Amino acid sequence: MRKLSDTIARLSAFRTQLGGGAGVDASGRLGTLPEFGSNPGGLLARTYLPHELPAGAPLVVVLHGCTQTASGYDLGSGWSTLADRDGFALLFPEQQRANNANLCFNWFEPGDTQRGRGEALSISQMIEAMIARHGLDRGRVFLTGLSAGGAMAGVMLATYPELFAGGAIIAGLPYGVATTIPEAFDRMRAHGLPGEKKLQDLVRSASRHDGPWPTVSIWQGSADRTVAPANAAALITQWRGVHDLPAEPSASEAVDGQRRRVWRDADGRDLIEEYSIAGMGHGTPIAGDGIGRPGPYMLAAGISSTQRIARFWGLAADEAAKARPDAKTPAVPLPVQEPAIAAGPARREPEPPRVTDWPATPPAATGVRKIIEDALRSAGLMR
Repeated sequence: MRKLSDTIARLSAFRTQLGGGAGVDASGRLGTLPEFGSNPGGLLARTYLPHELPAGAPLVVVLHGCTQTASGYDLGSGWSTLADRDGFALLFPEQQRANNANLCFNWFEPGDTQRGRGEALSISQMIEAMIARHGLDRGRVFLTGLSAGGAMAGVMLATYPELFAGGAIIAGLPYGVATTIPEAFDRMRAHGLPGEKKLQDLVRSASRHDGPWPTVSIWQGSADRTVAPANAAALITQWRGVHDLPAEPSASEAVDGQRRRVWRDADGRDLIEEYSIAGMGHGTPIAGDGIGRPGPYMLAAGISSTQRIARFWGLAADEAAKARPDAKTPAVPLPVQEPAIAAGPARREPEPPRVTDWPATPPAATGVRKIIEDALRSAGLMR
């Protein structure tokens, strides 16, 4: 474990970056889902519905990164532009500063990362409300996120796997590897990541689901200094377990100049894919294809993660892929780095779970963990 003084120094430095990655919002483009359940995580639910949404349309859930907003992330990633073209609904859970000072989803807080509790329960309630109100296809719900949002996407795929046909994790972390702020910092730098069996057991024990499991698309920049690339390898290991896939990929290829590896089942169906973006730092890769725009943590990499993820899920039209311009924007990693955790106020006490089958309340902090968290509270970094 890292020294307490080092952890506090890192947290304090991240506090000075507050708002640095928010980018520009496309004000007025997203709507709001006013009521969707008990909302123990205290999140907002932002939405986008194309004007001519077909009956039984798919739903894509998009989780922003730290210091970002739902509309800012949509503007950079271009998900609503793709929704207009290909006919699916969008849900953008949005963090509030009352929960986290840097607007990060609390992907490492036990009260927010277990089935039937906190932010995880809030997001599941939003999804149910969207399906019911707009007649969406329950069998085609997908989920993606960046950084802290990517880690939270992993939380949702693990704790509510029955809700999702597929997920995509961009610069995120495996489920369940951290339960405190110091652990979160260590895991972001790939210190103390669990071994194969533990990683896979974490997903298996997150719910009582026994399959089928969501497909998973994993994206990582090779020059990411905020979330170490070893986390992408750990994510692959984690999800190979429930899909019963071997360590070696079924195929490896170059896509838009970047390496793509894929793991397939016996029927040849792609279950896990990984994109490693050479020389890219921390952020969502986009291309000069009219889908999204460059900005903080929206990195011009010559490949559109938004388009490629949608195609992996079977959402993007084939003709749209053919229409991509020949001239690609070169990869330009931005030097600024986004925190995947924040030094914000601690979570309020979550209300009792409404899902009655899972799980028990975690034990209170004791021993060294209690000393660390008490010190963080004294420093004003937790409450």
